[in-house]
Amino acid sequence: MEKLQESKILITGGSGLLGTALKKVLPNALYPTHNEFDITKETSLIEYFKKKDWKLDIDTIFHGAAFTSPPKIEENPERALSDNIEGTSAIVKLCMTFNFRLVYMSTDYVFKGDQGNYLEDAPVYPVNKYAWSKLGGECAVRLYDNSLIIRTSMSPEPFPYEKAFIDQIATKEYISKVALKTAKLIKSDLTGTIHIGGKRQRIYHFARETKPDVGELFTSEVNFKVPKDVSLNQRRWDKWAKK
Repeated sequence: MEKLQESKILITGGSGLLGTALKKVLPNALYPTHNEFDITKETSLIEYFKKKDWKLDIDTIFHGAAFTSPPKIEENPERALSDNIEGTSAIVKLCMTFNFRLVYMSTDYVFKGDQGNYLEDAPVYPVNKYAWSKLGGECAVRLYDNSLIIRTSMSPEPFPYEKAFIDQIATKEYISKVALKTAKLIKSDLTGTIHIGGKRQRIYHFARETKPDVGELFTSEVNFKVPKDVSLNQRRWDKWAKK
């Protein structure tokens, strides 16, 4: 099931929530800093490999760097365009140039949220700018055959906010478990799209697992559109993980 050595993996977004968690399960992977490996500057990416002379040692890039705050993206969509769409496109071009496998971290928010239990090939239709920017990244990744798109929803542990959506359903999972699953997928040879996460439930009930006193929040109370049910069908993961 796992085909790849950790030392042959380069991970973007190493200082973020998922990147920090991945360092615990993939400690021997490469985690370049933003200054070393700026995804918004294609020349920076090429120069990194020329300078380090690592292009022959890398097999896979996991692209986790992104601008991920829906309310902040509503205020600054230009940065989301630069980071999530143009930056991802630059990573795709890099992988094409050096024949790297690419694993891209996407989101359950690419779905409209009017159905739930979404399969990987279900129609996508984002309802907010954050999700559109991540779908833009997916579009770039889909142009490269040697790639895997992971869709999920993750949270720090314990749940970090004072309130949680009572009227949104998802398959959100805590970051330590997402990191373990993601690491297995990075080291695999899977391509296409795959969904991972936890059980289908309201975000409020998910939050209460680690924060029993969390308050209730309605999606109408925030300044961005929130899809109502973005729960993911994880049949492909379940079948593959059992092998």
